[in-house]
Formats: sequence, structure tokens, C-alpha cells
Amino acid sequence: MPTEPRTASKARPAPGALLLCRAEPESVAPVARLLREDMLLAPAGGEWSVLVPEGRPWLDGDEPVDRVLTGWATALAVGAPWPVLALWWDADRAGYTLAAGFRRPVGYVWLTNGTPAGEDEAMRTFAARLGLDPVFDMQSLDELTRPDPVADARARMRGLIAVLTRAGMALPDGLTPGESADHLQSVARSGPHIRLTELSGWRDTFRAELDVVEGRTLAALFPGAGGTQIRALALAQITLGLPLTAWGLRRRSGGWTAAGALLLGHGLLGLAYACTQPRD
Repeated sequence: MPTEPRTASKARPAPGALLLCRAEPESVAPVARLLREDMLLAPAGGEWSVLVPEGRPWLDGDEPVDRVLTGWATALAVGAPWPVLALWWDADRAGYTLAAGFRRPVGYVWLTNGTPAGEDEAMRTFAARLGLDPVFDMQSLDELTRPDPVADARARMRGLIAVLTRAGMALPDGLTPGESADHLQSVARSGPHIRLTELSGWRDTFRAELDVVEGRTLAALFPGAGGTQIRALALAQITLGLPLTAWGLRRRSGGWTAAGALLLGHGLLGLAYACTQPRD
């Protein structure tokens, strides 16, 4: 009799996560480095990239993986022309958070046994923001919100990924949601990837941030934008970043503190760059 609980316990997934960005790695890397987290960045299709975090904020601390990932996705997406999709899972649940610009993130959750625990409207918003097919893709997403006694959380995540593959996303072989962070990093290291921390010493970090000031990153994000537009965005990032950083520090939340700090950094660098641009 004791064998059954032990078997069930082994089947429960360790916390893990993936961050999908609808942009090529070269565009994602300068922004992702500013998170100051140990991540691997790999291509995931023609116009997609995947970030594989080491997972220390939730493995070494008491902050849940979904909260950390929501903070990271929000920070990466604000001010970027591409959306960021966080896939996360732990022993009790699995789900996603989609962040796009300054809009409120949207997400959905399944219990480990696959029971839907989200709102149908979230799926519709998810499809609209990613530009998915409102009929064919939406039918597949609707199925993920209905009871299914044979589909656990991993199966639900596989169904979500199947929809994303029709939008051009292709995860590297073996990079499967539901696995541990260590396993995912091992898989990512076996293929083409960028280790963000390898270039995040103080000299390289300063150089990456200087690139932003010089306009390489901001010019790519806002082609044709003048100083007034970039200044407005920078001020909005600072306005959002200050209370977010304070809130994260108050709650000792590494994910939200990093998100706020990233927004502040973007805003300050954006103001510096805006000063070099002509007003619209």
C-alpha cells in the first residue's frame, strides 16, 4: 500500500518555467540581460525565442514560480514591440501569463490533474493579442477550458503549445513544459543558445546599457520614433517602475523587484536617448 503514494509523489512535477518571446534572440538578448538572471536564450522558430531560467528565485526562496514569471514577463514586454508568454508549473498547478506592452497581463491556470481553473475570457484575450485564428485556433483553445478526465496539466500545456506551433513557434527538441529547471537548462545547453550571464560582467552590462543609450536597442524597438514619443514611453516606464520596485522590495519578491528595476533602467536610459533625438 505505501507504494502508491510514493509513485504519485514522483509523478508530481518540480517547479519550472519557460519564457517565450515573439522576437529573434538578437532582439531579446539586450533586454533579457537587464533582468540580471541566469538564463539560456535559444531560438524557438522563425520569429520566436525561448528563455530558460535557472530557477533560483523559486527554488532557493519562498516566492511561487507563477509570481516570479509574471514579473519577468511584464518587465520584458513593457516597451517592446513583441509579446512575452510565460509558461510555468509546480506541484499543484500549471499555467501561462501573456504580457504585451502596457496592457494588463492575462493568464490561465490548470490544476495538476488538468482541471481548468481560469476564465474563458482569458483565452479569448490570449488569442486576440497573439493574432491567432479566431475560428480554428480558438476552437482548440476552448477545448483546453473544458473538463477532460484524461488530460492532466502537462497535456493541457502540450495542447497550448500545439496551437502556438501554428503561429510559427517551435520549441527545441526535449524542451518540454513540466520538466524541472535543471533538466530544461541541460536540454537548452545541448543546442544553439546564448548564456546571458556569460556577457553580464560589469563591463559587458555597461556596454549593453550603453547600446540602449546610443539608440541601437530603442531605435530597433521604435523605428522612426522621435524624441517626444520615446520620452513619453520612458516617463511611463519610470512611473510604473518606481512603485513596482518598492512593492517588490516590501514583499521581498525577487521577480517583481527585478521587473521594477528593469523598467526604471529602461526609463532612465530612454530619457538619455530621447535627449539625442529631434522632437516630433
